[in-house]
Amino acid sequence: MTDVRVAHTADLSPADRTALRELLDAAFDGDFSDEDWDHTLGGAHALAWSGEVLVGHAAVVQRRFVHGGRALRTGYVEGVAVRADHRRLGIGAAVMAPVERIIRAAYDLGALSSSEIGVPFYEARGWQRWQGETWSLTPAGRERTADDDDSVYVLPVTAIDRTGPLTCDWRDGDVW
Repeated sequence: MTDVRVAHTADLSPADRTALRELLDAAFDGDFSDEDWDHTLGGAHALAWSGEVLVGHAAVVQRRFVHGGRALRTGYVEGVAVRADHRRLGIGAAVMAPVERIIRAAYDLGALSSSEIGVPFYEARGWQRWQGETWSLTPAGRERTADDDDSVYVLPVTAIDRTGPLTCDWRDGDVW
């Protein structure tokens, strides 16, 4: 049986953080950087436990995006992972459900960057590919992020034109 708990980063114990980092490192086959880890912290975490073993995770952190001349309070999804021996059992959906509830209740927009393998999962949950250009507000000014155009997905909370440019706030590492 899987138990999903939601907690803010501040409420995760050191053991929880260690288990989470180990899950993310394993799920991303070692391609989960310290910057990726930093992006995952500071918001709400949905943690799926099978007994004492962490088997799934998704987080939502607040970011600011600019679209249509206004700043949007955006719930950005990070660190979605399911332990390899627990995949295809509904755990991904179980951790995304509370994250999506938080987005719908607290943000103007939900957003995430998906790998190709994740696209069918997110689309089945109602996430929609951003159809416009993507940009980032960098220390050097606004810069185009064309390589990310096809990987940005949004969960609109209110009506939004997905064909215009979308600009994300700056952060170290991958901006999307």
